[in-house]
Amino acid sequence: MARRERLRRSRAMCLGIPGEVVEIIGDDALTRMGKVSFGGVIREVCLAGVPEAEVGAYVIVHAGYALSTLDEEEANQVFDYLGEMAEVAEREAGA
Repeated sequence: MARRERLRRSRAMCLGIPGEVVEIIGDDALTRMGKVSFGGVIREVCLAGVPEAEVGAYVIVHAGYALSTLDEEEANQVFDYLGEMAEVAEREAGA
């Protein structure tokens, strides 16, 4: 593998997206699931890794798994950053 390709891959990252827990399904800590709203789009998410999450809480989700909780202010800050990134991408695409 070329050096440039190795460098590109080493800088790759995964993005966790915040969402609001709107429903919790199940009581078993190992199989606990929930419905999470991402700007109105509802998805089922594994909540086993965040036992403290309750309805109304915000969680960071990657690949269908909630990784951590955050408060509403932090979630809104992330939404603002994502909006700014989308605006930059649109400007660059139009240039």
